[in-house]
Amino acid sequence: MGTETLTRRDRAILRAVAAGGAELLCGSGPDLLIDGRCCCDQLAARRLARAGLIAAAGPAGERVPARLTPAGMAQLAA
Repeated sequence: MGTETLTRRDRAILRAVAAGGAELLCGSGPDLLIDGRCCCDQLAARRLARAGLIAAAGPAGERVPARLTPAGMAQLAA
């Protein structure tokens, strides 16, 4: 996923994850929570997770902290 394909919402989600307080409910398609509330665009959150830009910082099947991957940090910095 190149920077030209990231939407403003994608970048906002990456910034929110980078700021902390984001969690993933890991399952078949991870659900993203930001400050305890469901992200308004789960499709974008799942797309970012599948692209390897955000990841769970714990085992699948649980509610765990979300983190930016090195690729996600690079995309955010671009």
